[in-house]
Amino acid sequence: MFTDSQLRGFLDEVLPPDQMAEIELRLRDDEELHHRLATIRGQVDAGMHSIGAIWRRHRLSCPDREQLSQYLLGVMDPAAEGYVRFHLERIGCRFCTANLTDLEREREAAKREETSEHRETRRRRYFETSAGYLSRRQAEDRQ
Repeated sequence: MFTDSQLRGFLDEVLPPDQMAEIELRLRDDEELHHRLATIRGQVDAGMHSIGAIWRRHRLSCPDREQLSQYLLGVMDPAAEGYVRFHLERIGCRFCTANLTDLEREREAAKREETSEHRETRRRRYFETSAGYLSRRQAEDRQ
């Protein structure tokens, strides 16, 4: 049986994918569960919020992107790292998992950009820009 908290999480789409799928599957055949979900939806729409619902909706326990970056780089305080790991792995926060995936992609893209060929091209462009600037500057000084 699902708790009201889990059903609110289902409505807010914040449960781990396996729980979301399980509730959705049960909703197809369980009329009582469907009625409970409709009641909870009505309470939420009427403005009846619990402290837990407000906490989840505003993601007050979620680490920010800077903290997730530190976690990804392995430079966090061990206690904070443990909390972030718990939040991602045990709680299964989909928002933070998506943020972490995005940060990992950004990091990989930055690594790909920093190939030696890219560095050499960038160095050549800086030189060409500087040489062109100096040539124009010398021509202006002669006039």
